[in-house]
This record gives sequence, structure tokens and C-alpha cells, in this order.
Amino acid sequence: MLALLGGVGALALRLQGNLSSEAIAAPTGRSTDPAQPGAPDPAINVLLLGSDSRDLAVGDYGEDTGTKRSDAMVLVHVSEGNTRIDAMQIPRDTLTDLSMCADTGRGTPDDYGMVNAALNSGAACSVAAVQAMTGVPIDHFVELDFSGFQAIVNGMDGLAVCLPEDMEDPYSNLALPAGAQVIDGTQALALARTRHAVGDGSDISRLGNQQMVMSAIVQRALSAEVLTRPDRLIRFLDAVTSSLTVDTALGDLASLTSLAHRVSQVPASAITFLTMPWTEAPSDANRVVPSDDAATVFSSLATDVPVPIAGAADASPAEPVTPVEPVRVEAVSVLNGSQTNGVATATADRLTALGYTVASIGDAETDTPVTVLLARDSDAARATAASLAQELGITVVVSGEPGPDEEDVVLVIGDDFASLSPPAAPAPVEVESRNAAADLCG
Repeated sequence: MLALLGGVGALALRLQGNLSSEAIAAPTGRSTDPAQPGAPDPAINVLLLGSDSRDLAVGDYGEDTGTKRSDAMVLVHVSEGNTRIDAMQIPRDTLTDLSMCADTGRGTPDDYGMVNAALNSGAACSVAAVQAMTGVPIDHFVELDFSGFQAIVNGMDGLAVCLPEDMEDPYSNLALPAGAQVIDGTQALALARTRHAVGDGSDISRLGNQQMVMSAIVQRALSAEVLTRPDRLIRFLDAVTSSLTVDTALGDLASLTSLAHRVSQVPASAITFLTMPWTEAPSDANRVVPSDDAATVFSSLATDVPVPIAGAADASPAEPVTPVEPVRVEAVSVLNGSQTNGVATATADRLTALGYTVASIGDAETDTPVTVLLARDSDAARATAASLAQELGITVVVSGEPGPDEEDVVLVIGDDFASLSPPAAPAPVEVESRNAAADLCG
């Protein structure tokens, strides 16, 4: 028994020693911990970065250019209570603002370029760029390079995939026949990266392959073939921890394990991969920008509601929520974190007319893309916030701490704020998507 415990301890130390971490700025007013024991886990957003860093032991992926860009970017939303995961791929050719990154002081002020270039100034700058573009608060990041991806796939003894036709691409060393097969890490990387073997050879055309590869990883990782085989599980965990750079909040094994546990609670059938809705960039026909439909996806991720995908089983408008009896016993402080002057005063007047007591009006310390409603962890504060949340159509973030001036309920108005009424259910959007449980040969 002592030998077994010693072996487990040694493995834990090795896995902990494998991890690398970098700091990012946490979103204002958000907590990723349950409000109290037994409460559901709050919704979180994690940015996955597939790095094309060239410092590899093999020479099959290009020369070392001294730069690092994100070859793949996926914004992953884990819902409150771990009931759903929506993972949105961001095309690397997306043009957006790449301003100076406050976390590291790196980057170019007022720059505009491809979103994948932000990683060359650090993962924190990728987080800042995506957060500014989408308005979705990002709590964590996970960065994985080419060799790490290969190691993870090999740690699972390969991936089961199914190809509709032969695929060959000498640029990415890809040569796979049509049909069902198990591929190793090198082949999986080539399949995920190939552009010349699919569609028009653009970055967009390969995103469908990446969805298939991600689905295969989910199915393999959650299968008994990995979880019940100690040899495979240890190889998988060793490969994962050796391959990752994460934010400092995830930089210890306990925190990373907690996140993994949350993800493992979500069945594959409740995991959806989708591509960010895009349109051709006005300034460059070879680049893209978020389309009008992207705003619907961004809002869904930010407010923890299912993305309404056309043709999906849950694409129909949600059933109306039964109103709760208004509770307005606690005073509410209103802070303006948006770029619209006077919105806090106007909102406070509206709250007063509805029967709420307004404690104070002011400006938030930082710009806030998404409206946040904070409530101290007390019955009265939670009840008041729940009533206000219903009238706003937003989610309450429960905190054990009061507001900056000891308030029990604080409304921080963000750039997304429209009015004191729940938003109408958005129309389903046309996006390329895939359910993680879908038949790989389907």
C-alpha cells in the first residue's frame, strides 16, 4: 500500500512539474468557483490555442521563423452546472483590432491584423484580442503546440476517424485512404492542418476536418479504452500536462483537474463544435471578419444560453420562462461600464419606477463588454438580483463579497446593454457545426 501511495504521489509530482503557465487579466466581476457548497458550477469560457511555434524536434512543419501564431483558435464555453459545451472555432484569417496587450505590455498600439498574430506577443494578448472582438469574458486559456497535439493522440493509441474520400497533401505530409481507420498523432495533425486536400485550399475549408478531429478526440478520451486502461490513462495525462501552457489560475494540477472534471461531466451529445459566422473582409478578399450572425453566437456564449443553430435539435426558440414574483428588498447600485454616457442614470430612473431602491450611481473602474449583475451571497440579495435578472434577461453572478461600496446588489452595465426587458429569442444562425457524439462516418 505504501509503495502504491508513493507511486501515485510521484506521478502527481511529475504531472505538476510538466505544467507551464502565464498570467492573464481575469474578467471583472466574474468568479469561476461555486457560490457555496452544493451550488452549481458557474459558466466559464476557455480559449484554446493551437500554436504553430516552429521549435519542434522534427522538421516536417516548416522552418523556425522566430515567431509564434495560433494555427487554431477555439473559444470553449462550459455552461452553468456543466450541462453543455459550445466550442466556437475562430478562423485564423479573421481580421480584428490587435491593440497593446495590458497584461504583458507587448503588442502594437492600434494595430489591425489577423487574430492569430496576437499570440506572437503572448497568450494573454490572444485572450485580449478575442475578448475585445467577441465581447465574451474569457476566464482561462490553454495553449498546445504541434508536438503536444501529436503526443496526446499517441497517448490515446491513436484516433478513430472516417474519411469520405482519399486525402493527399504533400505540404502537410498527408496521405490517408477513404473510410474508417485509426490514425496516429502525425497523421491526425496533418489531417487537422491540411488546406490543399480540401475545398478551395483556404483556412476556412479545413475547419470541417478540425471539427471531425476534435469530435474523435472527445469520443476517444471519454471512452473506456482510455479511462479504464491505467497504461493509456497515464500516457495520456503525461502527454497532456507536458504539452500545455495555461494561465496561472490553471497552473496547478488541482485546478486543471477540476476543469477536466467539469468537462468530463458533459456528455458528448451535449458538446457542439461550430465555426464563427464570417464574411469576406471589405479590405481583403483573402481575409474574413465576423458576420452579422456572429453577434448572435457571441451573445449566446456571453450569456450562457444555447447557440441557436439552424437545423439543430434545440434551434427552436426556448419556452417562455414563468415569471417569478418580484422581490425588491435590497438596494441596487448601478455602474456604467459601457461607452454610452448617461446610461447608468437612465437605468437607475427606470429601476426606481419599477420599485427598486437605487443605492448609488457611478462609473465602473474598467470598460465592460458584457452586462454583469452581482449579488452578495445572502437570501435577500439573491432574491432581489433574481427579480432584476428576469427583467433584464441576464444571468446573476453570485459573490460572497459585497460591491466596492459594500452594496449587496450591483448592476454593471456593459456595451451589450439595451434596455430593461428580456431580449427576444434570436433567429437560428447558419453555421458549420458538428455534435461531438455524431457518427464519424455519418
